[in-house]
Amino acid sequence: MPATRIAATLLAVMLLSPLRATPLFDDTAAMDAAFEGPLEDLMNQTDSREQLPFLLRVGDKEHAIKVRLRGKSRLRVCNFMPLRLNFKKNAVDGSVFAGQDKLKLVVPCRTSERAEKDLIEEYAVYRIFNLLTPASYRVRLVRMSFMDTDRNADPQLVHTFLLEPNGQLAERLGGRESDLPEVALNWLDPDHIALVYVFQYLVSNVDWSLVKPHEKKTCCHNGTLIETGETILYVPYDFDLSGFVDAPYAYPPPDLRIDKVTQRRYRGFCTDRDTLKKALHTVVSKRQDIVELIESLPVLSDKDKQRRIAYLDQFFRDAEKEDKLLKRFENRCLD
Repeated sequence: MPATRIAATLLAVMLLSPLRATPLFDDTAAMDAAFEGPLEDLMNQTDSREQLPFLLRVGDKEHAIKVRLRGKSRLRVCNFMPLRLNFKKNAVDGSVFAGQDKLKLVVPCRTSERAEKDLIEEYAVYRIFNLLTPASYRVRLVRMSFMDTDRNADPQLVHTFLLEPNGQLAERLGGRESDLPEVALNWLDPDHIALVYVFQYLVSNVDWSLVKPHEKKTCCHNGTLIETGETILYVPYDFDLSGFVDAPYAYPPPDLRIDKVTQRRYRGFCTDRDTLKKALHTVVSKRQDIVELIESLPVLSDKDKQRRIAYLDQFFRDAEKEDKLLKRFENRCLD
């Protein structure tokens, strides 16, 4: 199936398929919530990953949930770990969590101002990819008040964000999550994967690949494969190690021979130049939308926002010399 027909089919499916009512990610406005339970005990469950009982309040709705730690790399470097929220079935009807079962909550790596800014910047990377394609993870920003019931301390208010579940992503795209252990390049939608290549270069993220990590049974590293008809979409996630975020714990792999994550390195596979050019045009066409998105972010100061915009402007200035940038991609592409 030609790439243009794939894109048209994908759009039609998203517009016409009867999706379940899952209002959580239909709104991009920040949501206020309160999270109450044995927080310190939970953060000590790094080995057992035991689920502990918590209360989650949003507006006048209160949800009794089970919560456990998740992730691997952040458990090694953070003292405030990402969480998985497990809702009771049929207990969320009529609330913003209607249709939800298990949700990933991304939290700041540490309880510090810098860590909260890093989280907002990672959230922004997800939103930037949303601007480029619907085949991307939706996110919902949450101003979360954390109350540790085991300690006599005031609630702590920090920004977090929820990540769209894989099943809902697949359903929204009219496909299904793949359990393939590996993927061939010619199975992937050429327009979409080229867009991934350029997007990852834009935000300077090298922490991804189309190869299965050792600890996983399915492909790929920091990306989900969604099978849609005759093609497969690679949908990336986890951007905390990107140059756009520039987290204190982010270091580039030694084999890339770059000194810091803010140094852009193209990591896409070799592809047709016209396809790559089309992807580059898509990213460039969203330049103003991306700037407006960054300017609207909470927590970041005006100086922080201008620094992030300036970092992306380096890419857009290079893109003005299109042939030179495409040649750079081609010289660096993976065979």
